Amino acid sequence: MSSTEQARLQDAAKLVEHSAGEPLGAGAGAASQLWLVHTGHVQREEEGHVHVLEAGETTGWRAVLTGRNHASCTALDAVNAWELPRDLLLVFLADNTRFAGLVFADISGDLASDTQADHDREMMSLMLVRVKDAYLQKPLFVDADMDVVSVCRFLADHKATHTLVRDTQAVPQRIGMFTTTDLRDALLNSIAPSALPVRAVARFDLISLPADAELFDALLIMLRHRVHRVLVQDGEQILGVLSQLDLMSFMSNHSHLITLQVEQAHTVEDLRRAALAVDDSVKALQRGGMRVEVISRLVSELNGQIFAKLWSLLAPPELVQRSCLLVMGSEGRSEQILKTDQDNALLIQDGYHHPSLVQITEQFSAALLTFGYPPCPGNIMVTNPIWRQHLAEFRSSVGQWLYGGDPEGKMNLAIFLDARALAGDASLLEQARSYTVQLVRGSDSFLARMASAVDQFTEPATGFWGRLSSLQVKDADTFDLKKIGTFPIVHGARVMALEHKLDALGTADRLKALAQLQFLPAPLARDLVETLHMLMGLKLRNNLRQRSLGEPLSNLVQLSSLGTLDRDQLKDALAIIRQFKLHIKLRYRLP
Repeated sequence: MSSTEQARLQDAAKLVEHSAGEPLGAGAGAASQLWLVHTGHVQREEEGHVHVLEAGETTGWRAVLTGRNHASCTALDAVNAWELPRDLLLVFLADNTRFAGLVFADISGDLASDTQADHDREMMSLMLVRVKDAYLQKPLFVDADMDVVSVCRFLADHKATHTLVRDTQAVPQRIGMFTTTDLRDALLNSIAPSALPVRAVARFDLISLPADAELFDALLIMLRHRVHRVLVQDGEQILGVLSQLDLMSFMSNHSHLITLQVEQAHTVEDLRRAALAVDDSVKALQRGGMRVEVISRLVSELNGQIFAKLWSLLAPPELVQRSCLLVMGSEGRSEQILKTDQDNALLIQDGYHHPSLVQITEQFSAALLTFGYPPCPGNIMVTNPIWRQHLAEFRSSVGQWLYGGDPEGKMNLAIFLDARALAGDASLLEQARSYTVQLVRGSDSFLARMASAVDQFTEPATGFWGRLSSLQVKDADTFDLKKIGTFPIVHGARVMALEHKLDALGTADRLKALAQLQFLPAPLARDLVETLHMLMGLKLRNNLRQRSLGEPLSNLVQLSSLGTLDRDQLKDALAIIRQFKLHIKLRYRLP
């Protein structure tokens, strides 16, 4: 702008203060001004797109040009914004070609961003289609007795990079796969390829999926087992092969890219870059409309690979093989999404000692801190000797948790019940879990004491439900999504799963299993699963908002930041949680 134009704009501009939750302007309708954020943060919603604006950003030029505002803008915190008159801006656009060019370039960028968001949403929805509806490569078969050279000629004739191998001589008969990658092993074999039967180099430990599985399940399988192809079956019939390349055509996030970064990481710094990309992937998934329970499972797989890779980079192979690295809590249940804290442990084979174990575990936790995983407030980490023990010592600790007087005992046991093995000797976890279940068997008094924790956190004082239903709430009113929301569901399902010796780790899986075995009314189990996912989704949105504002992530959500629909759902969720608490109290005869 020229100095004259700048002076005219300064004279016409008006600095307006807005408190948190207050709208900027009149919302949708005729546009008479442009808002320029001076301080604070503004949330703009327009045609299904949500943007958080910071200092120096405007509410959008499209409304100025069209004369109609289709967006709603709300202050997320204390905001000072300049009100710039539309009529004056239109004069500048007509008279100043350079200024107009910059404005139209900005509008073009916004349109491209929104178009990409729509594309992401469409592609995310494709991840929920059935595997049978995706592109499957038709199965090709060769006999296991065929020599490798003949198999390669067969692949060339069919322009294929893999074939299934049918071994009818094995008992029972088996199906394997030979790929061009396996040709490397064949060439290194002492037998000439022309005389080497393909069964000697084919892989028979194939991974398969039912035809009705979701594409997302295929993605998880590939991530978990680090394979590039899975069989798709309808019962015993093999329908085809789903490859990683075909699956990636359905994807709009960078999950596989993160996995490749993890696999190829040779240093802690390489791995750190991959770990820092996870939260951005979560944001893209959430913006694309993917269900929160699907996001949590994907993030769980990515986090598990990152933890296991870090452990392999820091710990010598012998220590990795003779120990078992665990994650617990929400990470163990695959219910943690954004990075909140570290919940991990290490079980060690009896009789094995490593002189640098303490230093290695300290390096492990310190590296996770640089990856964005904060320390656990309860010190539930491998750096804590309680969570870094030999198997026999850990069994003794479990006994003390069960029958000792330590008030933290029942919560430590609850945390361990959600443990999931990531690296090393998984049988150590199986032995520790089996011992725990055997020890608890018949101990109704302990189960009752453990179940009583569902009332550990009380609801807010009288009148809270009324404020929850009100259209006007105070800025100071907050709701703890974990203590009052998810914890009673998670813990109640955990106690009942322990009582009935269920192997499921995820809360939703536990509730469904309890209902299937008729230990929990099916309608209540269904409502609890829906409530859990609703609360998880609300927490994710709240955490993303906190992250945009540069605030620490927490479980507290301000009721003033929730719309009427969210508050109604929260009220219904509390009613369902109360019903579940009553069920737990009656089941375990609690006062």
